[in-house]
Formats: sequence, C-alpha cells, structure tokens
Amino acid sequence: MSWNPNQYLKFAAPRLRPALDLLARVELDAPARVIDLGCGTGQLVRLMAQRWPAAHVLGVDASQAMLAKARAETATDQAAAARITWRQADLSRWQPEGAPPQLVYSNAALHWLPEHATLFPRLAQALAPGGVLAVQMPRNFSAPSHTAIADTVRAGPWHERLAPMLKESPVAEPAWYFDLLALHAAELDLWETEYLQVLTGADPVKEWTKGTWLAPFLAALASDDERAAFEADYAARVRAAYPPRADGRTLFPFRRLFIVARR
Repeated sequence: MSWNPNQYLKFAAPRLRPALDLLARVELDAPARVIDLGCGTGQLVRLMAQRWPAAHVLGVDASQAMLAKARAETATDQAAAARITWRQADLSRWQPEGAPPQLVYSNAALHWLPEHATLFPRLAQALAPGGVLAVQMPRNFSAPSHTAIADTVRAGPWHERLAPMLKESPVAEPAWYFDLLALHAAELDLWETEYLQVLTGADPVKEWTKGTWLAPFLAALASDDERAAFEADYAARVRAAYPPRADGRTLFPFRRLFIVARR
C-alpha cells in the first residue's frame, strides 16, 4: 500500500487524540530507548523526544513518503533531531537492535500486520525488564465505514479483482489479547474507547477511510475512471450511513482498542 501523508493528515486532530490517550497511560520516568513502531509522519516521535529529553527515540515505518514527511517536520528542531532516528522497515519483520528498549509504542499500525499470535509476544519479549508495550488499534471494522467497502466491492464490475482483498476483522476481541499477553507481562491493562468524532467537509467519512482502509482498494483499480466510480459508489453508501447534521457536521463513532503491557 502506498500511503498519502496529506490525505492521512486531513483529520490530524481526531487521529492524534487516541495516540495521546495511549501515551498518557505509559508510566515511564526516564527511558533510555523509546521506539514508535509505525510512526507515520512522526508527530508522536517528536512528542516522545520532548517528554523524555534524555531518551533516544527511534521512529520506524514502512512508508518512505511518511518518513520523508517526518524528517521534514523534525528538521527545524535541531535539538530533538539529534536524538531521533528514522528507519524504513517492514514492520512484520522488524526487531529492535542493540540494547532492549524501555518502550515499544504503536498507534494505529499493528492491525495492518498478520499473525498477532506471534507478533505481540515477540514485541513484549523484546522489552527491557520493566519496559512497556503500548498499542492502539482500530476496532471499527464491523461499522458501516468499513463494511460499505465490502459492499462496494461486491456490487461492481471490479468484484472478481478486488474480492480477494476482502478479509475478516484484523483485530480480535480484547480478551484474546489479554490471554495472549498474560504470560509475558507483569502488569496488563486493556480497554476500549468509542470516540464520537465530529467531522466537517463533503463526504468526510469517505475522505477519512480514503487515507487508510479504502486506499489499497482504490490503488488496485485499473484506471482513473474505475477509481472514480468505486469512490462515488462507496461515498453514497457511507453518506447514507453517516448523514450530515443540520449544521453540516457529520458524527462518526469510531471504536479503538488500547493495550498497555509492562514486562
């Protein structure tokens, strides 16, 4: 999947809120090594560098475009830039190098990866003693914003090409992650929050998913005309599911799963 930082950042404020909520629950005083796995445009990396001024912070992402944006945003702060390293890597294969980190943090990234049954224990075991694994993942895949993508795939002439891309929810129930991590964590805290996001603009739910879950389907279509037709079909479906209110704003409930595990 090719990420578009500008599309993703159209909704920077509501995307940032759960990331900050997760970071606020990380209780570490002076970590030496901090890692943001799936760092995107690097906003949380910069906040971590501010919160822990003695730490070395590593931002890891698979997208060259996202990392280019991250480097550009950090270049003006030379003091922070000196303590930040950016690395492009396949997140499913990534492993920390050198001394074990005190924090592996991942916001809205690990749901893109398969094999959580081995991934999460591996990340927890990579921590230094007393270290923290902090993860936030969307768990909104049964909502119309996401099911309408499958409905659009099945209803159009692109069905045979796009149907293999459809899959079940990539994020399991919270209890599944509790059982998975209980043997690897001295302390374990899981919770869910459903944010009632207030969006503005034309077809904002479509624009939201266009920066994430919808993007690979659009990229897989053969022509601009096909992409426009698919996008219009999907937009009509989510417009009906999330109609604008009288003042033009759109309410978009969005559920997220949070995991904080201390080794």
